[in-house]
Amino acid sequence: MAGGTGGGETITMSTHESAVQAHAHAAPQGFIRKWVFSLDHKVIGLQYYFLALVAVFVGMFLSLLMRIHLIWPTAALPLLGDIKPETYLTLVTMHGTIMVFFVLTTAPQGGFGNYFLPIQIGAPDMAFPVLNMLSFWTTFLGFIVMIAAFFVAGGAPLHGWTGYAPLSAVQSTGPGEGLGADLWIISIAIFCIGALMGALNFITTTLDMRAKGMTMMRMPLTVWAWFVTAILGLLAFGVLLSAGILLLMDRNLGTSFYVPLITVNGQLTGHKGGSPLLWQHLFWFFGHPEVYIAILPAMGLASQLLSVFSRKPIFGYKAMVYAILAIGFLGFMVWGHHMFMSGMSPYTAFAFSIMTMGIGVPSAIKTFNWLGTIWGGRIRFDSPMLFAIGFVSLFVSGGISGPFLAQPVLDIQLHDTYFVPGHFHLIMGVASIFGIFAATYYWFPKMFGRMMNESMARWHFWFSFIGTYAIFMPMHYLGMAGMPRRYSQMTEVGYLHDLIPLQKFITYAAFVTIAGQLIFLVNLFWSMFKGKKAVDNPWEATTLEWTTATPPPHDNFGGHTPVVHNGPYEYGVPGAPRDYVMQSDPEIEPAH
Repeated sequence: MAGGTGGGETITMSTHESAVQAHAHAAPQGFIRKWVFSLDHKVIGLQYYFLALVAVFVGMFLSLLMRIHLIWPTAALPLLGDIKPETYLTLVTMHGTIMVFFVLTTAPQGGFGNYFLPIQIGAPDMAFPVLNMLSFWTTFLGFIVMIAAFFVAGGAPLHGWTGYAPLSAVQSTGPGEGLGADLWIISIAIFCIGALMGALNFITTTLDMRAKGMTMMRMPLTVWAWFVTAILGLLAFGVLLSAGILLLMDRNLGTSFYVPLITVNGQLTGHKGGSPLLWQHLFWFFGHPEVYIAILPAMGLASQLLSVFSRKPIFGYKAMVYAILAIGFLGFMVWGHHMFMSGMSPYTAFAFSIMTMGIGVPSAIKTFNWLGTIWGGRIRFDSPMLFAIGFVSLFVSGGISGPFLAQPVLDIQLHDTYFVPGHFHLIMGVASIFGIFAATYYWFPKMFGRMMNESMARWHFWFSFIGTYAIFMPMHYLGMAGMPRRYSQMTEVGYLHDLIPLQKFITYAAFVTIAGQLIFLVNLFWSMFKGKKAVDNPWEATTLEWTTATPPPHDNFGGHTPVVHNGPYEYGVPGAPRDYVMQSDPEIEPAH
């Protein structure tokens, strides 16, 4: 694994050095430059993280209102009054949108990716610091516009987080489909611009800014995951941005991209010739890579943590890298499995079904390699490890229901039932959130110089882990029994009557699980100021972020660029003085 020699090495190093010098900037002096409009990737990472923290509590509050309404449909809530069916659809729409964009896309990639990718590859900052700052403030603006949709005339939209036309494309289709829906589309378009800027930055940084000796095959799997996620973002968000602009034109300029000749409440709309299926294709061409944008960083992190806390090298590093690349590649070929209900040709459906089964292969490779990593390891059950194991559990449990939905003949039965929210919340929603929690417990000491409280972290883990299964496993049973999703109350339909107790169980489980998240919030802010002081490498890990001071200085390594001699997972090396070898340690001669 030694770096190449001769001319090639010289050329790559000179481009690296010029890239490093090109973006070097002095440490900021004033408060605004340091904490608000900061160019430092670490501060920008924290800004993304706390934006996602605000967003996740907004999204969780909306889901709480949904759960309350489902089991007490006539309850009048303080300040909010009674929840009408259309208000319920608004909650569904805004909960999904905020969680997918401003939590699952923002925290793992924007937050931890921004903070740790440059440090893990030995770079002093991101390649384009100003672009990095702009990408955060663009995302922040997108969030403000999204929240503003609640407060305009007619309220927030009710067309679902997927925004299917023509419901979303005609202003007169319902309450919230006026200005609220315009703000929703504008917010997502703004978010896309921020995500595109961030993706360019990640790709350039990974390719150009690596320290001497940090070959691609010596990068930690977290860096590989952020890198592939950025490529997915670059290819997917541009499509969604274009689709959103066309949707705004349909709504406000009289074009007919998505709207055929239809009547709304008996009135002709004045549109003709558009295709609602065009929106579905454009949206899901973004939407399926998006689920991998949400989960890949967590997969990279799980690989990292399972290795660190098992004190063993990751099982099959190269296979893990190629699996990440395969997931990224295949993720663009399966979007049609969201559209089996749309009347597509059975031949097309068959092709999408085969590809969807195929994408299970790299995912399974990763899962078995995770099991191979912890097999026979000296496992340390610290809180980051608990959440990493929890992530693998949720990923497998949520993933197993995927092949059922990949069969058109089964999907047509299950598609509009609770089976689908059960599936994607386990594998994409909560699995990704577990990755965020694992990353928080793991990197908190490096970010803030203090340890989080371990016993509170364990309580938080068990509340979250058991609570998640208690909420989302029963949804699969409801779906198989035929309970439709997106209905605001189930009391009107005779055949669903016997399923209402299960809905009540889910709601009570959600109350307890949400209460458990307050433990995390207290732990996070208490530990920032009162936590036990952390040493530079509390977990005895090998990657470069643990070689620098805590918290890292402005240029990450205090003026000297690290030189990499080893791979990222050198644990239990024969002949080494301790049970781990840092990436920047001198190369260990293999014992013959």
